Amino acid sequence: MSNKFSTQPSLSTQTSSSLFTLTVAPAKVIRGSGVLQAAAAEIALLGSRPLIVAGERTLAISQENLLPILETQQLHPAEASYGADCCEASLKSLRKAAKEHKADVIIGVGGGKALDTAKLVAQQLQLPVVTIPTSAATCAAWSALSNVYSEDGAFLYDVALSRCPDLLILDYDLIKTAPQRTLVAGIGDAIAKWYEASVSSGHLQDTLTIAALQQARVLRDILLQKSAAALKEPGSEVWREVVDATVLLAGVVGGLGGAQCRTVAAHAVHNGLTHISGHGSIHGEKVAFGILVQLRLEEMLQNNQLAASSRQQLLKFYAEIGLPQKLSDLGLGNITLGELQTAAEIALAPNSDIHRLPFKVALEQLMAAMVSTTAPIDSRDSTAVASTEGTSPRRSLMNRVSPKGMSDEVEA
Repeated sequence: MSNKFSTQPSLSTQTSSSLFTLTVAPAKVIRGSGVLQAAAAEIALLGSRPLIVAGERTLAISQENLLPILETQQLHPAEASYGADCCEASLKSLRKAAKEHKADVIIGVGGGKALDTAKLVAQQLQLPVVTIPTSAATCAAWSALSNVYSEDGAFLYDVALSRCPDLLILDYDLIKTAPQRTLVAGIGDAIAKWYEASVSSGHLQDTLTIAALQQARVLRDILLQKSAAALKEPGSEVWREVVDATVLLAGVVGGLGGAQCRTVAAHAVHNGLTHISGHGSIHGEKVAFGILVQLRLEEMLQNNQLAASSRQQLLKFYAEIGLPQKLSDLGLGNITLGELQTAAEIALAPNSDIHRLPFKVALEQLMAAMVSTTAPIDSRDSTAVASTEGTSPRRSLMNRVSPKGMSDEVEA
């Protein structure tokens, strides 16, 4: 069994005080149009009795496209639905199904919830895992992370996995069948990498963190420059480039940079919103809104004009491709003050990623930011709080990696 995992890319740096480990990438990535057929032989190298984990709707896709292919390799697959969410009840049910089938490999097929569930079940059972995304809504196919929710869709906790998937199969023909809304959401989730990581880690000097931040910048620029064209031409070269950015490159950032280069305030706001919106909006849509909230906090609490201009640029970009700019765009235009407070309190929980921001955020400040994401730039915001002392992490990063004064923002 151990030989199967020996090729997993990971990096460990021994220091005098700790062992720092990164789960960088899947052991193998296969991508292209119509690659599912060719990838069956790779799956067969991992096991002969796969359990396919998918949602109810995706199981139909699996039965039509995946099962016949697996059978040509003399594999003995079984299927199981993860239900409404990656939740404790689903994980328990799937572990039972895997044991009953005597599964020796788990295959996740679907969006982020299906893939997170498959990865976590595989880790719990110490089995190899294959991820086959059917949309470009997240980088879950790549990452060594699973988010666990309640059955109603409220975020509970995340689990850092011991490795990335053993095999990732990205078939553009399969991705193309997904609703366009999923790619738009994936753009929102992926572009958050820059806005979160540059704040939490922009001051750090270690080589791999710098590399991760530069990949986050490249990711942002690709999305700002190419997303609109990609959405107009599904299946085109530019569309494939954007799909690669949301599914693959976004995972690279978290793989190289670790947890700090994955989530900060934008994802914390997402987590809070799941407790009042349930399944009403897609993960990346809430994260995209969370970016605006984070930038608004930087404006309000640090008088950060770079954050203010970034927010205005993103508002234009969001309007162009259809990402939410305010709570009403998420179907939350009529929430009560109590519901808003609930979401904010969860986003500010003691173990929340929002505390990776280089400043403290009070409950009332977060609530104010959540209802003012479309506010015009107003210098009066700075009168209520202390002005920034020193240099912001994002500006510090800009000074360090752009000695020629390159503009921090790419015009969309």
